[in-house]
Amino acid sequence: MSDIAAEFSIELSAVRFIYHDTRENMEMTFDLAIEPGDFLAVIGPSGSGKTTLLNLIAGFEPPVSGRIKFNGRNMTDEPPAVRPVTMVFQEGNLFAHLDIETNVALGISPSLKLTRADREQVAGALARVGLGGKEKRLPGQLSGGERQRAALARVLVRDKPVLLLDEPFAALGPALRREMLDLVGELHREKAREKAMTVLMVTHQPGDARHGARHTAFVDGGQILAVKETDALFDSRDIPQLTDYLGG
Repeated sequence: MSDIAAEFSIELSAVRFIYHDTRENMEMTFDLAIEPGDFLAVIGPSGSGKTTLLNLIAGFEPPVSGRIKFNGRNMTDEPPAVRPVTMVFQEGNLFAHLDIETNVALGISPSLKLTRADREQVAGALARVGLGGKEKRLPGQLSGGERQRAALARVLVRDKPVLLLDEPFAALGPALRREMLDLVGELHREKAREKAMTVLMVTHQPGDARHGARHTAFVDGGQILAVKETDALFDSRDIPQLTDYLGG
């Protein structure tokens, strides 16, 4: 979208979703206001609604009711393709039969009709994430960390103001996960100087939230029970569900 403002906010107002399971249905209702340029971690038990929250923002799941606004504009019914969002999943969204250069180029043009400037942009993004010289390798020829670096290179070329991360580093070891969080933090700070890039990251690791997120939201039972500055949230003792989740 060419009319994205320099400051960017996201607002969910009484966004209701019903998850249909073979055994039971779970109703979720989300209210959330995200400041422009924030880095928000989303934590909570498995099945609490964290991924659904991201899918609603991205447009992959339609709500039953409520409104989702980007910069004050109601985009509740808009398809994912027109939303100013890039989403990275645990597996990195890479096509196994395409080399890394092509996977990243899809972020610019799904038809792969690229100009010279586009190809230079892809090369620059791969170099920025430390994959220069590996452009022609297939995803299966890269390590898990390198595959996630390629996914982040595609984030760079897409140049969207909202980045949604759905446990993208969960399969990595502690040291590599911290390295990837540092890279996301660098990208966030670089973008924030220009377009106030907003990041939402689902994680099961409190350490990941403490390491990179300015604020953290706790989700349980299909609702956001608290949103606070990250350290303040983890130091809270007035939310029983959070205490149980953290084992404190």
